[in-house]
Amino acid sequence: MTVRVLLAGGGTAGHVNPLLATAQRLRERDPGVELTVLGTREGLERELVPRAGLELVTIEKLPFPRRPDAAALRFPARWRRAVREVRALLRERRIDVVVGFGGYAAAPAYRAARLEGIPIAIHEANAKPGMANALGARWTPFVGLSYRPTTLAGEVVGMPLRPEITGLDRVALRDEAVRELGLDPERPTLLVTGGSQGARSINRTIVATAADIVAAGWQILHLSGGRQTDFEPADVPHYVAIEYLDRMHLALAAADLVVCRAGSLTVSELMAVGLPAVYVPLPYGNGEQGMNAADQVAAGGALLVDDREFTAEWVRARLVPLLEDADRLAEMASASAGAGATDGSDRMSDLIERAAATRRKP
Repeated sequence: MTVRVLLAGGGTAGHVNPLLATAQRLRERDPGVELTVLGTREGLERELVPRAGLELVTIEKLPFPRRPDAAALRFPARWRRAVREVRALLRERRIDVVVGFGGYAAAPAYRAARLEGIPIAIHEANAKPGMANALGARWTPFVGLSYRPTTLAGEVVGMPLRPEITGLDRVALRDEAVRELGLDPERPTLLVTGGSQGARSINRTIVATAADIVAAGWQILHLSGGRQTDFEPADVPHYVAIEYLDRMHLALAAADLVVCRAGSLTVSELMAVGLPAVYVPLPYGNGEQGMNAADQVAAGGALLVDDREFTAEWVRARLVPLLEDADRLAEMASASAGAGATDGSDRMSDLIERAAATRRKP
């Protein structure tokens, strides 16, 4: 019997990549499964979903109003319209189960599924759940968690990860990765990334201290981000700046330590491949990034530093001595690998199949 699945979510890589990893695993398990992705026109799903060979249907981006203004007054009508559109899609495609990953498209999908009597499965990537998934979790027992938060009931399934990550042999791929990225095979590599949009504070501090890092015997692979229009790369040897890298597995294969934000997907990928990290969580939001990194930090595989404290002085006082301590870095790498999991796609697929089975019962 053909199972028809609507996968809803998107916006950032943290929502899109787990969706795509889950979709790929569902296809591998059942080549006859029919998959449709619901997203918006503004998110990364616009590019990544079609590239993965999946159909993308879009609805209006609908941020939940956080203050009483004109947008808040317009929100109820826009919300009802979005839910109507998704209900029509569910009927047209005869969807058996709606699977949400958070983001702007997820909340209308959950409401539409609830009204249509269609089972819902949810994946929550962060240790602190977002608003859309908190809403959807009221209507389903099938909630998969990357971490164990205190406010959302569900079962821990881990993070669905791409095969490029779960199957990554960093040692075997390192020579190719170093060559492709223009790095020195004789030097260890510090990978610096603020995600696809970049992180201005991380970028500025690393550029200011690039010479100190290189003097410690390291080289820098700096992924600056696609929206950092004011970014000026460092002018030192053994420093490679790239705006955006779509073959991230190469960067992970080349890296020996990572400086980055603590998005859930990033944390999960680094633990899965056994890379130690220095996490600089976003200085705004609801604090979920610091919580995401808690397991790896507790295991000894990562350091956590506040954004406001990640300064040139901190790098010279704390990061450079770490770079010069090979034994400690090896211990951190081992601890990171021990804290990670690579079967999130399978466990999330199990959850979806259980949810879909409730639709087929008489």
